[in-house]
Amino acid sequence: MSQEIIRLHHAAPPKPAEGEPCNGCGACCALETCPAARLRFRQKKGPCPALSWSTGANRYHCGLLTAPGNYLGWLPRAAEPLASRLLARWIAAGKGCDCSAEPLGPAV
Repeated sequence: MSQEIIRLHHAAPPKPAEGEPCNGCGACCALETCPAARLRFRQKKGPCPALSWSTGANRYHCGLLTAPGNYLGWLPRAAEPLASRLLARWIAAGKGCDCSAEPLGPAV
Protein backbone atom coordinates (compact mmCIF):
# COMPACT_ATOMS: atom_id res chain seq x y z
CA MET A 1 0.00 0.00 0.00
CA SER A 2 1.52 3.28 -1.07
CA GLN A 3 0.91 6.66 0.46
CA GLU A 4 0.91 10.03 -1.25
CA ILE A 5 0.64 13.43 0.31
CA ILE A 6 -1.80 15.81 -1.33
CA ARG A 7 -2.49 19.37 -0.27
CA LEU A 8 -6.10 20.51 -0.21
CA HIS A 9 -7.77 23.69 1.00
CA HIS A 10 -8.38 23.60 4.77
CA ALA A 11 -12.12 24.24 4.22
CA ALA A 12 -12.54 21.43 1.69
CA PRO A 13 -15.24 18.96 2.64
CA PRO A 14 -14.12 15.50 3.77
CA LYS A 15 -13.79 12.88 1.06
CA PRO A 16 -17.02 10.90 0.64
CA ALA A 17 -17.00 7.13 0.54
CA GLU A 18 -16.50 5.56 -2.86
CA GLY A 19 -19.84 5.54 -4.71
CA GLU A 20 -21.35 8.36 -2.63
CA PRO A 21 -22.26 11.66 -4.34
CA CYS A 22 -19.38 14.00 -5.11
CA ASN A 23 -19.08 16.85 -2.61
CA GLY A 24 -16.17 18.72 -4.20
CA CYS A 25 -13.47 17.50 -1.82
CA GLY A 26 -10.87 17.57 -4.62
CA ALA A 27 -9.01 14.42 -3.55
CA CYS A 28 -9.50 12.58 -6.85
CA CYS A 29 -8.23 15.44 -9.01
CA ALA A 30 -5.37 16.17 -6.63
CA LEU A 31 -4.17 12.58 -7.04
CA GLU A 32 -4.56 12.05 -10.78
CA THR A 33 -6.02 13.58 -13.88
CA CYS A 34 -9.16 12.34 -15.62
CA PRO A 35 -9.11 11.16 -19.26
CA ALA A 36 -10.05 14.63 -20.54
CA ALA A 37 -7.32 16.34 -18.52
CA ARG A 38 -4.78 13.73 -19.60
CA LEU A 39 -5.39 14.72 -23.19
CA ARG A 40 -5.44 18.44 -22.51
CA PHE A 41 -2.52 18.71 -20.08
CA ARG A 42 -0.55 15.60 -21.09
CA GLN A 43 -0.10 14.41 -17.53
CA LYS A 44 -1.30 11.38 -15.61
CA LYS A 45 -0.52 12.32 -12.03
CA GLY A 46 -2.18 15.16 -10.15
CA PRO A 47 -2.84 17.70 -9.14
CA CYS A 48 -4.90 18.48 -12.20
CA PRO A 49 -4.22 22.00 -13.51
CA ALA A 50 -7.98 22.50 -13.97
CA LEU A 51 -8.80 21.80 -10.31
CA SER A 52 -10.15 25.07 -8.97
CA TRP A 53 -11.22 26.15 -5.51
CA SER A 54 -14.52 27.99 -5.06
CA THR A 55 -14.36 30.25 -2.01
CA GLY A 56 -18.08 30.99 -2.09
CA ALA A 57 -19.06 27.31 -2.22
CA ASN A 58 -16.16 25.99 -0.07
CA ARG A 59 -15.50 23.19 -2.53
CA TYR A 60 -13.44 22.29 -5.56
CA HIS A 61 -14.75 22.38 -9.11
CA CYS A 62 -13.43 21.06 -12.39
CA GLY A 63 -12.33 24.02 -14.47
CA LEU A 64 -12.74 22.00 -17.66
CA LEU A 65 -16.45 21.81 -16.82
CA THR A 66 -17.06 25.22 -15.28
CA ALA A 67 -14.86 27.30 -17.60
CA PRO A 68 -13.80 25.18 -20.58
CA GLY A 69 -12.74 28.24 -22.58
CA ASN A 70 -10.03 28.98 -20.01
CA TYR A 71 -8.38 25.64 -20.76
CA LEU A 72 -9.38 25.10 -24.37
CA GLY A 73 -8.32 28.37 -25.95
CA TRP A 74 -9.52 27.32 -29.40
CA LEU A 75 -13.09 26.75 -28.17
CA PRO A 76 -15.59 29.42 -29.27
CA ARG A 77 -17.49 30.96 -26.35
CA ALA A 78 -20.81 29.83 -27.86
CA ALA A 79 -19.62 26.20 -27.69
CA GLU A 80 -18.69 26.28 -23.98
CA PRO A 81 -22.06 24.97 -22.66
CA LEU A 82 -21.97 22.04 -25.07
CA ALA A 83 -18.33 21.33 -24.24
CA SER A 84 -19.16 21.33 -20.51
CA ARG A 85 -21.99 18.84 -21.02
CA LEU A 86 -19.90 16.54 -23.21
CA LEU A 87 -16.90 16.64 -20.88
CA ALA A 88 -19.12 15.97 -17.85
CA ARG A 89 -20.57 12.93 -19.58
CA TRP A 90 -17.13 11.69 -20.65
CA ILE A 91 -15.68 11.84 -17.15
CA ALA A 92 -18.94 10.75 -15.46
CA ALA A 93 -19.12 13.93 -13.41
CA GLY A 94 -21.91 13.79 -10.87
CA LYS A 95 -22.15 9.99 -10.96
CA GLY A 96 -20.55 9.47 -7.57
CA CYS A 97 -17.12 9.32 -6.03
CA ASP A 98 -14.81 6.97 -7.93
CA CYS A 99 -11.72 7.71 -5.87
CA SER A 100 -10.63 4.69 -3.85
CA ALA A 101 -7.99 6.63 -1.88
CA GLU A 102 -8.52 6.78 1.86
CA PRO A 103 -7.43 9.99 3.56
CA LEU A 104 -5.36 9.67 6.70
CA GLY A 105 -6.16 13.14 8.00
CA PRO A 106 -4.44 16.50 8.09
CA ALA A 107 -0.66 16.67 8.08
CA VAL A 108 0.97 17.50 11.38
